[in-house]
Amino acid sequence: TPPRALKNSSISTRRGDCAFRTHLNFLRFADREPSRIFYDKKIAQEVPGDSLGDEWKGYIFRITGGNDKQGFPMKQGVLLPYRVRLLLADGHSCYRTRRNGERKRKSVRGCIVGPDIAVLSLVIVKQGEQEIPGLTDNVLPKRLGPKRATKIRRFFNLGKEDDVRKYVVRREVKSAKKEDAKPYTKAPKIQRLVTPLRLQRRRHLRSLKRRRLEHQKEQKAEFDSLLAKRVAEKKAKVAAIKAAHKSA
Repeated sequence: TPPRALKNSSISTRRGDCAFRTHLNFLRFADREPSRIFYDKKIAQEVPGDSLGDEWKGYIFRITGGNDKQGFPMKQGVLLPYRVRLLLADGHSCYRTRRNGERKRKSVRGCIVGPDIAVLSLVIVKQGEQEIPGLTDNVLPKRLGPKRATKIRRFFNLGKEDDVRKYVVRREVKSAKKEDAKPYTKAPKIQRLVTPLRLQRRRHLRSLKRRRLEHQKEQKAEFDSLLAKRVAEKKAKVAAIKAAHKSA
């Protein structure tokens, strides 16, 4: 039977910009001593990794989650070092609804790390002196770049005058049907891109709305005048009937 300590720790690296993918690596601890630094720490706390070994000197980790030995997930906000049963609904973590409006009582592990945690998920916040093989030694470029116009501007530090269409990240594609076909490049359709055609369409929609409001005002004026005319006719008719009764 394994000792009551962390068996696995999954460590991932996340770069600040969106040009890199996340790396994932698993560490296994045979005894509880290296993993004691994570005890009594909560999710989102930062922990230095110097005591894990010489290769982790200078590294700082942030705890992002984990599972206990029975597989129950740690839930952020539950400040307990053991399992509890909570009534969870749509939008809560550690639960996926099957029907609209469904709520269910589920067992979740508190967010405080203890010796019953089997897998702990960590993120490298600060890189140390040495490179970790398979984790920080290679950089995997992202397959797809940003698609929204404002995000492309932020990614390439562009101004409002720069043409966003020149900076779209293109990717090379090879034909799956023809092996000898030349590779070609594909680019995503830029979303929320302000073009002269879009401005023209907005002006057209505003003019349609203005015309519709004017037409509604004219119809209301006609209806009010017709209603006033009918009310006056009814009053005159009632007055004539009353006068006829008095004369009789």
